[in-house]
Amino acid sequence: MTGPPTVREPARSCRLLPLLIGAEQQRDPGQDGAELAVVLRAAGAAGLGTDALRAAEQAGVVRPEQDLLRLGPAPGRHCYDQAPLSERQAAHRLLASAYEDGTRPLPLLYHRAAAVLGPAGQLADALAETAARLAGRQRAGHAECSAALARSAELTADRAVRARRLVAAAEQARLAGSPTRAHALLARAEGTPSPEPARGPAELVRGLLWLRDGPMADAREALLLAAELLTAAAPEDAATARLAAMEAAWELGDAPGYLAAVDGFAPLGGAGGPTARRAVPEAEPPGPPRPQRPASAAARVRRPVRTPQPARSLISYRTGMSAVLRGRPAEGRAPLRRLLTAEDGPGDDPEELLRAGAAALVVGDVVAAARLNARAAAVARARGLHVLVARTLEHLAYAELRAGRHARARAHAEEGLRAAHRTGQRNIAAHQHAILALVGSVEGDAAGVAEHAHAAQEVAGRHGLAQAATLAQWALARAELSRGRVAEAAARLGPLVGTGPRRGHFAVRMLAVPCFVEAAVRSGRGGAAEAAVAEFADWVAQGIDPQAAGQLARCRALVGEAPGSEPLYARALAEHERSGGDFERGRTQLLFGGWLRRRRRPRDARGVLTDALVSFERCGARAWAEQTRAELRAAGQAGAAPAPGPLTRLTPQQVRVARHVAEGATNREIALQLSVSPRTVDHHLRNIFAALGVRSRVELSRVMTFGDGAG
Repeated sequence: MTGPPTVREPARSCRLLPLLIGAEQQRDPGQDGAELAVVLRAAGAAGLGTDALRAAEQAGVVRPEQDLLRLGPAPGRHCYDQAPLSERQAAHRLLASAYEDGTRPLPLLYHRAAAVLGPAGQLADALAETAARLAGRQRAGHAECSAALARSAELTADRAVRARRLVAAAEQARLAGSPTRAHALLARAEGTPSPEPARGPAELVRGLLWLRDGPMADAREALLLAAELLTAAAPEDAATARLAAMEAAWELGDAPGYLAAVDGFAPLGGAGGPTARRAVPEAEPPGPPRPQRPASAAARVRRPVRTPQPARSLISYRTGMSAVLRGRPAEGRAPLRRLLTAEDGPGDDPEELLRAGAAALVVGDVVAAARLNARAAAVARARGLHVLVARTLEHLAYAELRAGRHARARAHAEEGLRAAHRTGQRNIAAHQHAILALVGSVEGDAAGVAEHAHAAQEVAGRHGLAQAATLAQWALARAELSRGRVAEAAARLGPLVGTGPRRGHFAVRMLAVPCFVEAAVRSGRGGAAEAAVAEFADWVAQGIDPQAAGQLARCRALVGEAPGSEPLYARALAEHERSGGDFERGRTQLLFGGWLRRRRRPRDARGVLTDALVSFERCGARAWAEQTRAELRAAGQAGAAPAPGPLTRLTPQQVRVARHVAEGATNREIALQLSVSPRTVDHHLRNIFAALGVRSRVELSRVMTFGDGAG
């Protein structure tokens, strides 16, 4: 039975336990605290008794939570960074003893390495080899592997090997969602004398970092340079660099640059031919190679397990995209469709799933695009590829948006926005903001559209994100159109769908043409609308968007002569029935109903407008529903006023805010959930109070509890 602690034991506990926690966090920067059992074993090796934890907890320097031990509110001078080197080394030796059962070799080797000074070749090699092997088999976290590789570099005497290990550590930091640490490790690699052997992998890591959080033009140049440097020694990584350079050119809206990146590929072999070898661990997204070791026995480290990448799927993707961007869509459809089949399909590699999802959008199969991107997101989550989750959710949200499933698009974009912020990927966050702005333009949330569009454009302008900028401008224009501000919408959309230097992104500008045609015709700019319809018709013929055929018939009805418009509206509605999607069907019904009313056919108009109202209510398009009610009133329907009930006076975003308030959330918590600023939440609350005639959050909660008739 343990007796009372000695006078010195509480003081030792208060100093040693926080030091051990800090040393464990050096090993794995991704964890919040340290495993309680590990810390207690290390403390026991130092001679501390079982009362050590209680003494440190009572002093406020540690805080146990289930199986973890975290720093308490008052760690003071006992933090790891403030401790003398000798004490930090002693802490690492104690932790190494806690792992000596051999079941977890990476922590054991890391703490041994952290406890020594100066070059230690065999220990550094063993640590680097173990980190690479476990990363390749997904048996250790990226942050932990990054720390291990960085420490092995510090103990490595060979300058070239040291540089390569620092670059490998930077790549693991990138995959862990720590871009700042990754850039710092790259800078250390470049500061190492004779870093030339690591230059290709370093440029690849740098380019991938900038691709997600930096100027897109800089990312493209770094990636093209990496492809050049890696072609001979690591052809698979050169292919990874060129694929990423293609993506950068796409983001820039640079179709010739995209094709140049495609044309720069080294042959990978045809169907049934040879395949390139991966230089990155199995089950990780394509990235820089693991560091190549010198031939000497002292420095040799076994490379991670490598698996062949199917060359056929990559060739299909390159061939198809090249044909489409060269204006030969019919030629490109067959190879792109092969990516959706079992023969050339993507399997469970998230990067290949994303490419297949992109191919599905290009050939107009939005359902397959959503399915493939959902699979990519699931695989990324299951494998702990946190840095990839945000990107898969961006692709999924966009596919849902194109499929007309706006509520799902919002859910995935909001989750993806949070993931992008957690992992320091501002470029992906900009795309999520643009998607949320487009969803808001359907729902009629003008304030939300403005905020998300501004956030998207702020990053897009600095980093050259042409696609995000185009989507944000389209969202702003569609929000104007939903409120009947047709001249403003036409002025915003005109440059995007035109042919001048301000034209929108080549892949999405045509999607905005139906909005421009409606705005232009209603604001008296029929000539500009006719020119846009002619180009739109050529694009529709490519079969890229399932909604486009119905939209084209609607556009032709808008710009056509009166007698011929009615059959065109009928054709548009028939196309909408085939393609599905309440929002586009509702917009056609609204325009057709208004056309019938102006032709003094009020009974026919009321029937079509009632159908439009149902379509808009089904998809939550509140502002568009209000336009429809106004048309119904103009057509003589007395019951076209909004249905009674307090929540009908709120916008969809205001309803969401009100429901969060009723659940007891603070403004900051609501802002986090809805991916807006606390100031915007405050603005919504003031409008909610005014609309519902309440003066406090308590009164609002009562209204939401007893008067919520909106479902």
